[in-house]
Formats: sequence, C-alpha cells, structure tokens
Amino acid sequence: MKILITGGSGLIGSNLIPILRPCDIAVYTRNVAMAEQILGHKINFLSSLSHLTNLDEYDVVINLAGEPIAAKKWTAEQKSKIEHSRWSMTEKIVSLINAGVNPPNLLISGSAIGFYGRQQDQIIDENFTSIHDEFSHQLCERWEHLAQKAQSDKTRVCIIRTGVVITKRGGALQKMLLPFKLGLGGPIGDGTQYMSWIHLEDVLQGIAHLIANKSCEGVYNFTAPNPVTNQEFSRELASALSRPCLLRVPQFMLRMMVGEMADLVLYGQRVVPKRLQQSGYEFIYPNLSQAFECFH
Repeated sequence: MKILITGGSGLIGSNLIPILRPCDIAVYTRNVAMAEQILGHKINFLSSLSHLTNLDEYDVVINLAGEPIAAKKWTAEQKSKIEHSRWSMTEKIVSLINAGVNPPNLLISGSAIGFYGRQQDQIIDENFTSIHDEFSHQLCERWEHLAQKAQSDKTRVCIIRTGVVITKRGGALQKMLLPFKLGLGGPIGDGTQYMSWIHLEDVLQGIAHLIANKSCEGVYNFTAPNPVTNQEFSRELASALSRPCLLRVPQFMLRMMVGEMADLVLYGQRVVPKRLQQSGYEFIYPNLSQAFECFH
C-alpha cells in the first residue's frame, strides 16, 4: 500500500509512520532537512506538490498539515496563518485527488473538536448541531468542507475531530507539565469545563482502524469515551506526577498570558466517540487514569 502523509513531522504524523510500516510512505514537507532529522532517511520526501498532476499512485492520503494552533498568541496575522496552512493544503490535496482517473481510495483529513465551539456539559457526538460559532468552529468547518469535496464512488473521506492528545512525546500536554512538576499546577478558571482527551496510541490505532475498515467514512470524534472536567484532569495529572493540586489559574491571568487562545481551555466540550466505537474500535485507554500511567 502506498500512503502520502502531509504534516508527517508533527506529533501524530511522526508517530503514525512506524504504525503503518511496511507500507510505502511518502511525506510532504516544506522542510526536508528537519523532517529527515525527525523521521529518518528511509522515507520518500516531497518538498513540493507542484510537479504532480494527480495522486493516482497513492492508495491512501492522510492530511494532517497545519500551523500549530496553540504555538503563538492569536493575532489577526497568526489566525490567518493557522487557517490558510490548513485550508490551502487541503484544497491542493483534494484538487489532485479529483484530477485523477484512479484516485486514492481513502482520504483521512484532520480536524478538531473545536468544530463544536464552546459548550456546557451536554454530551456531544457526531450528530450534534447546536454549534457555538467562533474562531475554532469557523476554522474546522471550512477545513472539513474542503476535505469532503474529495468524496466520490472511488474515494471515501474520513474526518477526524481530535481532542487533547495525551502522550509524553510532545503536544499540548507538554505545555501543562512544567507547572504541575513544580507543584504549581491546578484547575483553570472554575475547573468545571469539560476536557475531551485521547491517548496518542488511540489516535494512531484509530487511524489504522479507519484505513482497514472500508465501511468507515464521514466524521469521527477522536476522543476517549470518558471526558472529564478540567478539575478532574488536573487532579489526575498531579496524582500521576506525585504532586499536589492546590492552586488555580485565574481566568484573567490566562487571558493576559495568551489572549483569545485562552478560550480553548476556559470553555470546553464533552465529546464522545460514538461513531468510532460503533465501527468496532476498542479503546486501549478509555479512562484518564490509565492514560496517565505513562507518567508514573
């Protein structure tokens, strides 16, 4: 099987490649030297897609490219960068798929649970429609809309709406670890907002599951079946690190530090992976305490 991955040097992509071996893997990256450092040399790197007229040589395309959403403050310029890094790449991939005679039989395209916008404690599955219209929703809605244009009788499209990824290997959780390791961690705001999380291993095996199961198409929430409040998340993380969980991070302090991006953690969603479980996927880490065992 030949697989093309965009965003292959990111957290999910770089850890996905060993899972997909011995498939023939190509990675699109604008920085081949950096990607080689992360991924090694035994991969076919594409520094441009402009020489391609279609993607007929590939069986599967996994589109994970995008500017990290929490890397910098959300200035107007940074928001535009976040949007267009996702939209333009997805548009390019889809136009190449649609230009082919024998296109890839599967496009897996990234998205996030930010699609739903801020919510209360209502349980949200893929059929939920009472969206809160804000930046994260607008970003994901267009991203998904562009990806769905690849759907045809020859190509199925799977959209993965990913929650907070738990791993020791990097990602959003790494930013939270230092204060907790210093004994200064705790809930953010009042701590009642829900956090929908997923262990990295379940992201990787979930993607492999979508590839293997040809009946899978459409939107999938990539979150564990048991979301928790921010207070519970903080308590479990502190416990895994054998640290106290006494302090709170006030809303105003977080807003001073990161601006509008604070909305990502001050308001949550209680998202469940209904369609992924219905398709037969069994979670390796369904509960947060199991997921945090990697920190013990």
